Amino acid sequence: MLTVNKLIPRGHGLAPVLLKRASTVALDWDTRQKSRFEATDSQGRALGVFLPRGSVVRGGDVLVADDGSLIRVEATAQPLMVVRACAEHGSPFDLLRAAYHLGNRHVQLELQPDRLQLEPDPVLGDMLRRMHLTVTEERAAFEPEGGAYAAHAEHEHEHEHEHEHDHDHDHDHGHDHGHVHGPGCNHDH
Repeated sequence: MLTVNKLIPRGHGLAPVLLKRASTVALDWDTRQKSRFEATDSQGRALGVFLPRGSVVRGGDVLVADDGSLIRVEATAQPLMVVRACAEHGSPFDLLRAAYHLGNRHVQLELQPDRLQLEPDPVLGDMLRRMHLTVTEERAAFEPEGGAYAAHAEHEHEHEHEHEHDHDHDHDHGHDHGHVHGPGCNHDH
C-alpha cells in the first residue's frame, strides 16, 4: 500500500506536465471529507491516505505519496438535490432564504449563483418545495462550502502572496472556483 500524507490544493505550483502525468483517484464527497481513507488510483495502486485531522480533499487537489508520486483527485458524480428559484413561483430571494434555513440546520451545501446543491433528503426536499422552489434530483460532483474556519484555512494555503502592512483584515479576491454553471431553472419538471 502506498502511503499518502500530503495534499496540494488544486495542484498549486505544480507544472502542468506533472499534473498530466499524474495518476488519478475518483472519490465521492463522503470519502473526500475524511482525513483518513483507503482508495485505489487509476494505476491500480492501493492508497492509504493519512492527512491532518480536519483536512478536506477537493476535486482538482493533488495527493503526494511517500515515494513522491502525484495523484490527482477527481470528484465523482453522485446523487444530489438541486434547488432553483423560479420567477413564476417566487423570487430569487426564496433561494437566499432557503440557504439560510439549510445553513441553520447545518446542512452541507454547495452554493452556485443560480442554484443550491445538497445531498438528497426527502424532508428537506418537501420543505424547499413549500418555499416556492424547484427541486430536482441530478448526478454531479459535490463541493459544499467549507464554512468559516475552513475558508480561512483554504485561503492561507491557496494564495501565496505577501501583504506589506501588518494589520488584521478581511478581503475578497473574487476568484473563480471553476464550477460549471448550467442553464437556468426549467419549469417543465
